[in-house]
Amino acid sequence: MRVLGVDPGLTRCGLGVVDGGLGRTVSCVAVDVVRTPADADLAVRLLEVSDAVEHWLDTYRPQAVAVERVFSQHNVRTAMGTAQAGGVVALSAARRGLPVVFHTPSEVKAAVTGSGRADKAQVTGMVTRLLKLAEAPSPADAADALALAICHLWREPMRARLAEAEARAAQLAKTHRARLAAAAKQKARGTGNTQGAKR
Repeated sequence: MRVLGVDPGLTRCGLGVVDGGLGRTVSCVAVDVVRTPADADLAVRLLEVSDAVEHWLDTYRPQAVAVERVFSQHNVRTAMGTAQAGGVVALSAARRGLPVVFHTPSEVKAAVTGSGRADKAQVTGMVTRLLKLAEAPSPADAADALALAICHLWREPMRARLAEAEARAAQLAKTHRARLAAAAKQKARGTGNTQGAKR
């Protein structure tokens, strides 16, 4: 399976494509960082991010897109820009019918390093080792994009199986409730008939 990982941002947007093989085998296909000028109009910056993502989707044809979920940042302006860039990525993927999954930073860190509290240096180091890269991806946004793709490749199959199991359990519970309701209704009818006969 091929996944495009995206570490969204306006100043720097990390893009990384990773192929997943048998077991937990992963290999890097491409990685880069898209930069937009801070003094440019917001719409223009979003357009540049969109154009870059569209190009990557057309060039590398991933089967899924993994995006970092923004859940808290001290700088509201930065958080807004990150969320807007992530929305542009999701829209581009949706137009192609590709599944888009948002992963939290702690999920990514835990998947790649084993600890949800790992720092950027640890994430970069593990990404470099896992993908057998000659040198560490730089800047950190590039490493984060690759880490997102790896996280998706390793976590999504388990998440999909869990969702399938939950759906099956919900269906079984629904069927069971329907049978109980039918049995109760039948019992009520039987009681009514008995009382009528006694009269």
